[in-house]
Amino acid sequence: MITSRGGGSFSSHFTKPRQETSHCGETGTRMSTAASAALSSSIFGGNHPCSHRLNWRDLSSSPQEVKVCQWSFLTRAASSVDKQKKSPPQKKKSKRKEVQEEGKLPQESGEIQEVLPAAGTATSSVSSIKNRIEEVSPIGLGRRSRQIFDEVWRKFSGLGQISRTTRTDDDEAVLLLKEGGPMCEFAIPGAQNTTVLVVGATSRVGRIVVRKLMLRGYTVKALVRNDDKEVVEMLPTAVEVVKGDVGEPSTLKTAVEGCNKVIYCATARSSITGDLNRVDHLGVYNITKALQDYNNKLAQLRAGKSSKSKLLISKFKSEDALDGWEIRQGTYFQDVIAAKYDGGMDAKFEFTEEGAAVFSGYVFTRGGYIELSKKLSLPLGCTLDRYEGIVFSVGGNGRSYVIILEAGPLADMSQSKLYFARISTKVGFCRVRVPFSSFRPVNPEDPTLDPFLVHTLTIRFEPRRQKPVDGPVGGKQDLRSFQLILEYIKALPTGQETDFILVSCTGSGIEPNRREQVLKAKKAGEDLLRRSGLGYTIIRPGPLMEEPGGQRALIFDQGNRISQGISCADVADICVKALHDSTARNKSFDVCYEYVAEPGKELYELVAHLPDKANNYLTPALSVLEKNT
Repeated sequence: MITSRGGGSFSSHFTKPRQETSHCGETGTRMSTAASAALSSSIFGGNHPCSHRLNWRDLSSSPQEVKVCQWSFLTRAASSVDKQKKSPPQKKKSKRKEVQEEGKLPQESGEIQEVLPAAGTATSSVSSIKNRIEEVSPIGLGRRSRQIFDEVWRKFSGLGQISRTTRTDDDEAVLLLKEGGPMCEFAIPGAQNTTVLVVGATSRVGRIVVRKLMLRGYTVKALVRNDDKEVVEMLPTAVEVVKGDVGEPSTLKTAVEGCNKVIYCATARSSITGDLNRVDHLGVYNITKALQDYNNKLAQLRAGKSSKSKLLISKFKSEDALDGWEIRQGTYFQDVIAAKYDGGMDAKFEFTEEGAAVFSGYVFTRGGYIELSKKLSLPLGCTLDRYEGIVFSVGGNGRSYVIILEAGPLADMSQSKLYFARISTKVGFCRVRVPFSSFRPVNPEDPTLDPFLVHTLTIRFEPRRQKPVDGPVGGKQDLRSFQLILEYIKALPTGQETDFILVSCTGSGIEPNRREQVLKAKKAGEDLLRRSGLGYTIIRPGPLMEEPGGQRALIFDQGNRISQGISCADVADICVKALHDSTARNKSFDVCYEYVAEPGKELYELVAHLPDKANNYLTPALSVLEKNT
């Protein structure tokens, strides 16, 4: 019996036919010696073939007659046994039996008589007779069917690369796929040309992810910290095991070579702050940077630029970077009454001695605002329609700003339209990602934003809608003053599929004394991934459970409101399905088992999705969720 490591539910799918066949074979083996003798006597009567020393070599030269003879043997045997069971011993002989005793055999026996004389009088062994009969007996058929199944399973295992069995016939393997073999229902278009790096391949979720990927035809590389024998044996031999540490960037170059996508399942083994930052925070950054560097290297070899690289709009590393930026002032109230509340406003944009570009000032005028604006100068051949948003790397005192894009034909600036989106910053440095889809027209009658026509970028500060900053410095700051330190502004590339899948957590199920530090490291890693430029999917499952997958409906939500756990197998299945699902790109979401909210705590309507393998449940589940959360 050929077994497969990590076969999952597919091994059970193919085991059932084997059990039925084995049952048939076992039934045949339970025939006793006495029953076999009775069977021979019923078929041959007193003329047993062994007593006539027939020449079975001549018999084998006529395959058609052999088949007729064998089938007649079985027919007569079954008929005799049934008659012995059904007819009482004292029953009067039927007319058919009287004819048989007189030597007038029916058609079946006549066929045997036609074959037996043709066999001659040559010698034959009992074993050769048994071999001939065994080919069509229940025992022989069961053994042969098991051999055929084992051969098919060996081919299937070689195709899926999930076992230690080596391929011996590539042509038959390809034929098995083309003619609707068992691998066809698991095939995913493009899987054979996709290499996935699984980080944390020996974790609870990672082990299942690896096997699901291999069953679907992906090429899998596993990044492990130790390549000991015990660790390697936990993974299928077809997996390329790469030794490396997510905390050491120099060890990751080999791991990402040739990879198209990454599934990050690694998690810190302890709650020590240093270990959490190394794995959940810096580990995500190091892997994303290594993948970006590899993509850029490939693009340079092709004399081009990586489609996953960000487009630099402005980088404030010198005083020359301030050229072209213009400061403007204004107010929303252009009347005489507003002049009474004019407390003044002022702003400046300068490059400090510390090497930072700082936009700062104050607005005491009612309805007033100050903005920093520049006409974009993109490289030749680059347009923003190839990108999906803008990322700002900024610092300061945590104020909120309005980003305004002006779009229209350059030949006629009067036809330009204004589009705006609001962003919030933090005290200190942060990266803010603003997708083009979040920009709304200032005039509701204008069409949606076309990134191809964008020609001017503006950053506006206005005192209204400002909120106090959390922390000890919040009460000491005047909400009418601002300070914005600019590091760079880049455009994020677009795409249809996810490049990086991160398995994070919701914090539920973690001990209260270590929950805060774990979530802090997890969220820092998520933020690094969002501003990397890669297409991402961030999965935040509830407490992981060791249960079979696909048994219970799932809830997908945003807002950290779920309260139940989820199977590791279901999380792994979501990771694999998200690789080619366009609705999963640039989304973060929570997932857990379906549950009923307690009375009085129904905050929202729950929509459960059954993880049925016959359809892709992930697309309808994620299509209603927001991007770039």
